[in-house]
Amino acid sequence: MTPDPILRLDGIVKRFGNFTALHGIDLDITEGEFLTIVGPSGSGKSTLIRLLVGMDEVTSGSIRLRGQEVQDTPANQRPTCMVFQSLALFPHMSVGQNIEFPLKIQGVTVSERKARALELLEMLRLPVSYYDKRITQCSGGEKQRVALARALAFDPEILFFDEPLSALDYRLRKTLEKELKDLHNRTGKTFVYITHSLEEAMVMSDRIAIMNEGRFVQIAVADEIYGAPVSRFVAEFMGEVNLFEVRGAQTTGLMAQDLQIHVNGNAADMGLGLDPGQVGTLMVRPEYVRFLPPGETADFIISGVMHADYALGSRIQYEVKVADGRLLTVEKLREDRFTGAPGDKVMLGFDAESAHLIHEGADGKI
Repeated sequence: MTPDPILRLDGIVKRFGNFTALHGIDLDITEGEFLTIVGPSGSGKSTLIRLLVGMDEVTSGSIRLRGQEVQDTPANQRPTCMVFQSLALFPHMSVGQNIEFPLKIQGVTVSERKARALELLEMLRLPVSYYDKRITQCSGGEKQRVALARALAFDPEILFFDEPLSALDYRLRKTLEKELKDLHNRTGKTFVYITHSLEEAMVMSDRIAIMNEGRFVQIAVADEIYGAPVSRFVAEFMGEVNLFEVRGAQTTGLMAQDLQIHVNGNAADMGLGLDPGQVGTLMVRPEYVRFLPPGETADFIISGVMHADYALGSRIQYEVKVADGRLLTVEKLREDRFTGAPGDKVMLGFDAESAHLIHEGADGKI
């Protein structure tokens, strides 16, 4: 039996004058889950989290926390906490005073506040000597940990995060992504995280919710969203991708509308067929496309000309120009690099098990 969600959104609408920012949002969040909400600028993700934490009022719909409606409850009366992008730490206070601040507001005794602050310093892997350190003396990563400690100080039921790592450099951000995931595992708290970074979402989340134009377009685990997107928007939003417009055919079950693809066998038998005349989009990620040497075959084959290659650290990305002038993308590990040069004719191939068929008109709105 599936447990009741800790947080349930039912038909959430938010309007600003004549503009509708959120269109009937429904969402269940499981207790102890790490849910990340991602989407392009203006998709509505920041508006949504402001409603969840109580900073704005909903236009219509309900927000239930453990079955109790809280959409009209002020933020300071909800058992939740927000970690902001700006962190909102008090620069005139010490690390310990910042962590203790929510407990002081609640009237917790001095000794109990300090004991909790020291416990949280240890949990966030900061030396206890930092208790008296000034916030202005802390590095960016240390400030992030202090902000997390303060958020955890009064034991909230849900922690909300509004792009807290976006201002950090790449190396520190990658370190803190892992620490946040570890912190989530150790505390067992429910985390709801807003970000524009797909890498953050993929690394940390139990589930990812993709937003566009004030709606969720797909909610699933990272592997499903990456490998089986419900729409072209999700496919393209989740990273580099090769897309082919296709139509159902009597003989092969599939034929390309905009590019000559040779299909070995019947696409329908491979699980990628369309009814005759039905249109869709065939998707394959660059890492699943390979260069075919003479005599080697694949379920789908395309000819082209090597256009360029780019070094991406541990990977090499290749661009191949095909008959209609578009560029297809292939990615290989450095040790599997292709030896061809720009201008060389090449054959590309990929197999049905690595491809995904998006049915035309599927927008994924849920």
